Amino acid sequence: MRYERKYKIENLSYSLVEQSIRLHPAGFRKIFPDRQVNNIYFDTSDWTTFKENVMGIAERKKFRVRWYGENLQAIEKPVFEIKIKSNQLGDKISHPIAPFQLSNLDLTLKEIQNLSEAKVPLHPTLLNSYHRSYFGTPDGKFRITLDRKLRYFSLLNNSNFNTYRIEDEEIVMELKYDEALDLATDRITQHFPFRMTKSSKYVTGIDLVNG
Repeated sequence: MRYERKYKIENLSYSLVEQSIRLHPAGFRKIFPDRQVNNIYFDTSDWTTFKENVMGIAERKKFRVRWYGENLQAIEKPVFEIKIKSNQLGDKISHPIAPFQLSNLDLTLKEIQNLSEAKVPLHPTLLNSYHRSYFGTPDGKFRITLDRKLRYFSLLNNSNFNTYRIEDEEIVMELKYDEALDLATDRITQHFPFRMTKSSKYVTGIDLVNG
């Protein structure tokens, strides 16, 4: 399992945030081309996943389908992911699933229901996208993802996506590293001029689209 330390950054430009990463004494550098990340989140009819996240339940799961690129209608190479949270540690189980159309999620729902092993039905609740940049230290022990241009669309009773209804100007930075490296993180975090926060794109999105 690994740690994912999150920073929700407001009122700062992306260029300044990226500069702080590139100037870090640990030598963070780009390790992968930028790309658009897309997610469909799933929850139970009584919002179990959402409520457990808000309440900070130590042992919880989150269900989503993820794919990359600009196409938000005909989804190619989707992956169903089960995000597992155990206190501050996280893990992920990934299952490639069949391509699908966003306007018709019926077969996809059946497939993820079987893969999730959830005891109650899951329903699509939220679509979101963001632009992600990837950084890492030369030794490969610490990685940073930097997300911007966050956009959200409610899928409750509506899968006819035309355009995003909500855009969020904040930047989300995540510092990721293996559990065994936790005692060494001070040398990384002390050089960031940002405050560590609790941040869930799923919770943020649901709050925004229903606000």
